[in-house]
Amino acid sequence: MAKIATDRTTIDLFALEKRPGRPKTNPLPREEQLKLNKRNQIKRDRVKGLKRIECKVPEKLCEKLDQAALEANMTRSNFIEYL
Repeated sequence: MAKIATDRTTIDLFALEKRPGRPKTNPLPREEQLKLNKRNQIKRDRVKGLKRIECKVPEKLCEKLDQAALEANMTRSNFIEYL
């Protein structure tokens, strides 16, 4: 049987051949991976007793908050928790 370079169905003939690129490590598509990772992050946060909140504030207030957090040598999130 002859080896044809484009035939990938007979894997044993190509066992030693290196393929370009990084090997696939996760069978899920990227979109599903992101959903799963987000779900796991939410579970980890819940175990730590963290609760996610969102609010909209004026840009000036956000800038003042960032500056105050920088002066306190903290992240914005830590500074809000401190307040």
